[in-house]
Amino acid sequence: MASIDLHFHSRASDGALSPTEVIRRAHGRSASLVALTDHDCLTGLAEARAEARALALPFLNGVEVSVSWGVKAQTVHIVGLGFDSDDPVLLAGLDAVRQGRIERAREMAAQLARVGIDGAFEGAMAVCDNPEQVSRTHFARFLVEQGHVKDVRTVFRKYLTPGKPGYVPHHWAALADAVGWIVGAGGVAVIAHPGRYDLGRTLTERLINEFKAAGGEGIEVASGSHSLDDMHKYALIAQRYDLWSSAGSDFHAPGEGGRDVGVTDDLPPICRPVWELLADRVQA
Repeated sequence: MASIDLHFHSRASDGALSPTEVIRRAHGRSASLVALTDHDCLTGLAEARAEARALALPFLNGVEVSVSWGVKAQTVHIVGLGFDSDDPVLLAGLDAVRQGRIERAREMAAQLARVGIDGAFEGAMAVCDNPEQVSRTHFARFLVEQGHVKDVRTVFRKYLTPGKPGYVPHHWAALADAVGWIVGAGGVAVIAHPGRYDLGRTLTERLINEFKAAGGEGIEVASGSHSLDDMHKYALIAQRYDLWSSAGSDFHAPGEGGRDVGVTDDLPPICRPVWELLADRVQA
């Protein structure tokens, strides 16, 4: 197991722990390099960075940008690592992505009300520190707390996904824009958990080619969302397309499934670790 985790979340977006708490948790699991990658915002970075510095835990600025891609507006996520967190173009782009989340949340709640689940909007907002960041995860936690489902993983089999009650599509950033913001701020763009997208070979190739054309350089090979077969598949893809390989738990909360923060699988030997590319941007 590797002690590097370059993809996890705090309460600044849809995690359950504060930036301080999640950095302490990673440190307690002997992490040697971390990056907080909250969805579409940088508000937790200063706190996380300060705690990492206090613990002498090497730290990279991170973010996970929501993207709508292709003719069907497939949602994919792009992780940014090692960028300037004060870059005005990046900040403005992320602000634009966040707009519309509250309106979307009201539509999600209305759908859930039509199948007999009332109070979802208020319930989701009650577990969300920042209203601009209200997301499906907050609705999922509300549904679990109210006893409608047993756990968050089950929520996404019954609700909040395409064809299920509570799913409302949203148009996020364009791929070229998201990658451009990250690269323009001095960072490295990485395709997050590609195994989750179920695109097939042709669309995966198209996504990677467009991503690289925009300046993207990395792909998550080791992920809390990936099986061992997935990891080997994307290691080969990284080699084929000359991409740097990343590793992240995608941790959101204790007990919500997937990997805990701070520990990921070792990358296969054929991979070029993205942290080698980012060595000069690590904040010690």
